[in-house]
Formats: sequence, structure tokens, C-alpha cells
Amino acid sequence: MARKRIAVIGLGMASTPHAKSLLDLSDRVEVAACFSPSETRRKAFSELWGLPIASDAESIFADKSIDAVMVLTPPNTHYELVEQAARAGKHVLLEKPLEISTERAQRMVEAAESAGVALGIVLQQRFRPVSVKLAEVMAEGRLGELVGASARLSNWRPQSYYDQPGRGTKARDGGGVLLTQGVHTLDLLISFAGVPEEATAYAVTTKVHRMETEDFAAGAVRYPNGAIGTISATTCAYPGFPDAIELIGTKGTARIEGTALIAQFHDGTELRQDDGALGGGAGADPMAFPHDHHRAVLTDFLDAIETGRQPKVSGREALKVHRLIDALLRSAESGRRERVG
Repeated sequence: MARKRIAVIGLGMASTPHAKSLLDLSDRVEVAACFSPSETRRKAFSELWGLPIASDAESIFADKSIDAVMVLTPPNTHYELVEQAARAGKHVLLEKPLEISTERAQRMVEAAESAGVALGIVLQQRFRPVSVKLAEVMAEGRLGELVGASARLSNWRPQSYYDQPGRGTKARDGGGVLLTQGVHTLDLLISFAGVPEEATAYAVTTKVHRMETEDFAAGAVRYPNGAIGTISATTCAYPGFPDAIELIGTKGTARIEGTALIAQFHDGTELRQDDGALGGGAGADPMAFPHDHHRAVLTDFLDAIETGRQPKVSGREALKVHRLIDALLRSAESGRRERVG
């Protein structure tokens, strides 16, 4: 099968694992062009990765030989770029989050669906080997019926991280720790337990950071079957600790912490798996992790294009975690229990 021609728009911090993934999959992908509004970034990216550069985004959308576009720009630019790509008939692989508001995200997803193009979202934790293994455990029913499902994200970001223009603002990022960092862990929780029905939460900006949006959120959720759980997310936890998900069922308990999975069952059996070095990013350097899971996202995206199916994490699938985050933040503001969705 012929290689897919892909262009990249956005050459900032998030581009590194994607560039490595594109090079790894050069037998399936031809990088047609890479663009950033910053000439300095374009030059640095080209020198580092040896990939072709475009002088403007319009030439990418106009090039009929380009099959797909990777959009790695700030969240507040996503809707317009995805809509342009969809109008041009190009599939899109989009960095999380979808957009700065769920309303804009919904419109963007509908634009892609109306155009008949695939919209994949980079929520790479679903592709970790321990995540795949736990999904198999859930599908086999080995935990029984869930009675509890919880998630914890304890990251560290120094003030210098938020001193970058636009970082942690509603206008550019759409939110703080929940939408920027917690979205990964919460999406993974939803993939195992489903979407909670209700949420009650607190969200604050602590004395650790000077920023517009929340750097600490904590709450409780209830699922449609009556199961309950807790959620916490922060960028105040120096020096940063592995994320954790815990699932408690009528037949056993499973826990992912960082790269390790342990599941213990009422029948006395257990399952253990550790992905070793395939983790990181919880500390001061958010890009301190290998690119294996990004490569898996790209592989799934290419498979989806070739077979005509939706990517594993499609735009519509990613709307679920956005609606959960909305409910948590609404509850923090209203002081009441809020419905999800």
C-alpha cells in the first residue's frame, strides 16, 4: 500500500514525539510539509529532524496530494485548523485537548464527521501496554461489576512553566490542570469505567503558582450503575509522581500506577505487568518520556485511514472526557453536585 502523505502544523514543544514517530514509520508515512508561524521554529525543526518545511498553512490545505494533517498547535486554534482540513478532505490527527470549550469542540467534531474525514485525538495513555492489558481484563469481566473507579494525577510544574505566554489561561488553553494534564488520566479512567453520571468537586489556584486557571482539583463521581470514585489532579506535587487509576469490582481490584499494573482477584489469582521505562512526564519537564505511545497513536490513525474505521480515540470519543471536566469545574463554581453531559 502506498505511503500516506502527512503534513504537520505546529512545531512547538509537543512536536518532538510526533517527529520521532513519523521517522520511525517512514515505511508507511511520507512527511510532505511542516509549518509553524514562527520562522525560527521552522528553521530549528528542519535542522533537527531533516523534514521539509512549508512557508504557510494555506499551501498545505491546497495540496491535493496530502492525505492527512497533524495539528499540534495551541488549543484555541484547533477548530479553525481542523475545519480547514476537513473542507480540504484531509484526515486530522489532533493534539489534546479538543478545544478551549466543549461547544467549540462539538462543532469541530461535527465538521470532521460531515466532511467524512477521520479525526483522531492524541490521548496516548490508552496505548500504554498496561492500559491495553487492563482493558482486556475488563472486557473479560474478571473484575466483575465495578463498585469503585478512581483516578489521581500528581504532577509538578514550576512557575516558569506558567510564565510562558498564554500557558494556563482560558483564552489559549481553555483551562488548567484538568484540561491540560488531567485529560489524559481522566480519558483513561473513562475508557475502563465509562462516563460518570454526576460529579462534585473543588478547583482552586493554590499559592504554589501564579496563573489564571486551576492548578489543583479534587472531587467525587458517581457512575450510572451506582459505583463511586474520587478524582484528583494537580501540578503542585513536587517533584511529580506517577499517575494512578484504581478499579474495584465484585471479583477483584486492579490498579495502574505509572508503568505498573497489578490486579488481584477473589479467586486468589493475580496479574502483574510493568512497562519499565515507558513512563515519565510528571515532573518539571513535561516531555520527559519516550515516544512509543505516540507512535502507537499514529499507527492506529494510519490503520483507521486505510480501513475506513474511526481512530481508537476519535473526536466524538474525546468529547466524553471534556464533558466530565466541564461537570467538575461547574461543581467547583456552583458548590453543587452536577450532571455530566
